[in-house]
Amino acid sequence: MADSPPAIEVTEISYSYGDVLAVDGVSFEVAPGEIFGLLGPNGAGKSTTVKMLTGQIGPDSGSIRVLGMDTVSDTSKYQGRIGVCFEEKNLYTAMSGHENLRFFGRLFGIKDLDTAALLDRVDLGPRGDDRVADYSKGMRQRLMMARALINRPDVLFLDEPTDGLDPVSARTIQGLITQEAERGVAVVLTTHDMHEADTLSDRVAFINQGKILALDAPEALKLQHGQRSVRIRSLGNAGEIEETTIPLEGSGVPDSLQDTIANLEVLTIHTEEATLEDVFVAYAGRGLGA
Repeated sequence: MADSPPAIEVTEISYSYGDVLAVDGVSFEVAPGEIFGLLGPNGAGKSTTVKMLTGQIGPDSGSIRVLGMDTVSDTSKYQGRIGVCFEEKNLYTAMSGHENLRFFGRLFGIKDLDTAALLDRVDLGPRGDDRVADYSKGMRQRLMMARALINRPDVLFLDEPTDGLDPVSARTIQGLITQEAERGVAVVLTTHDMHEADTLSDRVAFINQGKILALDAPEALKLQHGQRSVRIRSLGNAGEIEETTIPLEGSGVPDSLQDTIANLEVLTIHTEEATLEDVFVAYAGRGLGA
């Protein structure tokens, strides 16, 4: 990734809705093959940023280049090389899965689209002839993901791709995201699922009130802003379950841990580290769902 030019270059972009400054001087780059997590609470500026990245609106100031093309002057050129999967499912429910994919394929000028292969990738092969009206929420989301891959995009924009899905459907979509990144696709992922962001993202950016507060690899952010500890659950004198937390930082940790264990009837011992939500709270002072 380091030797390739950025797939996405965002330079000091801002956007306002009337007097409300939604995005305020945001800058970042995304490399080919990188999964970039854009995280923040509702109203933080994520959706507005993605709308600018996908050419739905232009920035009031600053610039965005996707695949070397300006998102304002070259909109039609680069939009044919991106894929999008938004939370709102704008599928044609009276059509089958095959028919939906063929219809959207024609919009890209693809006449001989292998819809069966796409449906197989999202585990919908046996249901391809069924009307989308009969699909579950998870099936519709998987069809949305298949639709985003119709044109073999070089950049993929995903907005809450697994929100509210069962674990099987979520894992299917997460697997596809990883596969596309391995193919060299740059992926921009917005999600409220911190475990998903931590697992999938090469880097994450925390955005709040229109500004990026932190940008780094998830592990680096957790190590920088969190505290590793050991949580011990033990049986108290009256038979109740007690919890003891011992920080794993500083001197004297081995002796402190050994002394504590020696004086407890230990049930379980678990190591803990900061979560991405802990990091966000450290910066913004509130949780991602606030």
